[in-house]
Amino acid sequence: MVVATGFFDGVHVGHRLVIKRLVEAAAVRGDESTVMTFWPHPRNVLQKEARTLRLLTTLQEKKQMLHDLGVDHVEVLPFTKDFSAMTTEEYLRMLMERYGAKTILLGYDNRVGSDALDTDQVARIAENLGLEVIRTDMVPSEVGYAISSTKIRQQLEAGDVQGAADMLGYGYSLHGVVVAGNRIGRTIGFPTANMQLYEPLKLVPGNGVYFVRVETVGRNLFGMCNIGHRPTVSSNNARTIETNIFGFEEDIYGLDIKVTFLQKIRDEKKFDSLDDLKNQLENDRDACLEVILCTRRVTENL
Repeated sequence: MVVATGFFDGVHVGHRLVIKRLVEAAAVRGDESTVMTFWPHPRNVLQKEARTLRLLTTLQEKKQMLHDLGVDHVEVLPFTKDFSAMTTEEYLRMLMERYGAKTILLGYDNRVGSDALDTDQVARIAENLGLEVIRTDMVPSEVGYAISSTKIRQQLEAGDVQGAADMLGYGYSLHGVVVAGNRIGRTIGFPTANMQLYEPLKLVPGNGVYFVRVETVGRNLFGMCNIGHRPTVSSNNARTIETNIFGFEEDIYGLDIKVTFLQKIRDEKKFDSLDDLKNQLENDRDACLEVILCTRRVTENL
């Protein structure tokens, strides 16, 4: 096995270049590529934070993305406090003895043990154990700075879904099931599909209205998604994810829905009346449709 190890949350552009190197190295050696990842996130096990760390990818999403990039095997190691006590040498020995690792790919800031050694020290221990070491440098970023999962989370929390997409290499999405809402949207001509996430720890972008792509009942459609507390129509503090799908009137309660965020339209706002809300939603829909038209014009002129 040629092995890379890490959490790989988001499988972002930086991760993808590392994985590309992993797959290529395995192919050259006639070996198989393996990603060793963990679940749950180490910070959610080791740090008593004010709130639980939200994730960019569910475990299933991460595994699928890694396989799509050509990785032969994705091994998920349960991350516990006992597991976290392993030293670098103990962890590397485990990779060799249990998984047949003979080559390890180390990123520029890879730390793999409780002794918190730097990458040079990890490389020396690996080589002393008989592991071939492949080093990867810090990935230059087209956005002007090093890419990290932390920075992507910050972009999404700020509502900058386009900036997040640049660093991820794809549009950020939420996946869940359609549940019943209060049906107020339907009374003003904007019925919504209210989403309950399959993974409660998945990060939800900051409150506001977004232009989105929607996948449901085998169809790909456009729509606009509101994330927030619905201050105009609700007095409770519940945060909801509700999507108005353009030109779509089917009943999809209980069915699967995936929403991919393309562009933020505006911040969440409280309106004085349902008429004011309806007028704003019409403007929001027009803004989304204008994005579609502009995109088509650009495509046609290429």
